[in-house]
Amino acid sequence: MLIALALIVLAGMAYIRLSPNDPARWHVDPISDGVAGLHNGFLLRPDQGDAVAPVFSEPVGDLAKAINSVALAQPRTRLFAGSVATGWMTYITRSRLMGFPDFTSVKVIAAPGGSTFAAFARARFGSSDLGVNKERLDTWLTALGAH
Repeated sequence: MLIALALIVLAGMAYIRLSPNDPARWHVDPISDGVAGLHNGFLLRPDQGDAVAPVFSEPVGDLAKAINSVALAQPRTRLFAGSVATGWMTYITRSRLMGFPDFTSVKVIAAPGGSTFAAFARARFGSSDLGVNKERLDTWLTALGAH
């Protein structure tokens, strides 16, 4: 019985870590496809969302590079889809213990006085992210000098 339970847990962990992630599903435009008020996600947009994005004095290309540097400096985070050159990137961040994937889609846009961005961070599995997606975006904003 104990061995069967251990095998079920291991199979679940393998599924979480090894299941394919379709870029067509997870690389979304946070401006048009982001959803506010999710229990397993967080939306940051220039106009509306769970929080309002600040305006930075940098041009679009420089802000995209800065966001990419900040994102990739985070533990267990890599670029999943998109590119810095287009200013539209999606990152995957995995939880330390179980490897749960969270996706953060970012789109950098021009704004009066510089540029801003929208970001939609959400968990792939589960109905709650325990606030980690909001915390991730708050960390990014702090690193970008927005707080």
